[in-house]
Amino acid sequence: MIREKSCGALVYRDREGVKELLLIKHRSGGHWSFPKGHVEGSENEVQTALREIKEETGLDVVLCQNFRQSVEYFPKPHVKKQVVYFLAHPAGDDTVHRQEEEISEYRWAPLADADSMVTFRNDKNLIREARRYLSQEG
Repeated sequence: MIREKSCGALVYRDREGVKELLLIKHRSGGHWSFPKGHVEGSENEVQTALREIKEETGLDVVLCQNFRQSVEYFPKPHVKKQVVYFLAHPAGDDTVHRQEEEISEYRWAPLADADSMVTFRNDKNLIREARRYLSQEG
């Protein structure tokens, strides 16, 4: 069994009292999801997530305390993939500069509706967890 590990984050912003979630459409596969990518070298999960978000969106982000979700699936026979997601918000400017080679589109979607826009069930569940976390944190 081959094991792969990626890390990323659900990036949100507050826009006029409405929380919006950044969704990206991957060129490979054409699915809507979140910024993420493979762990490189001796990186830890946080370093990987921060690097991938910066590479794919141009955003510098701050990770939320105590939000870490792990998803596992089998993208190919004999390949088990783990993706660790954090919750994050832009550290400053929230202008997205997408990585055109990997990302065909992006949008800021209202957090309340974002689960209807992502492709995979695991991502829908992650959005529900993010909603729950943010409602408790204020």
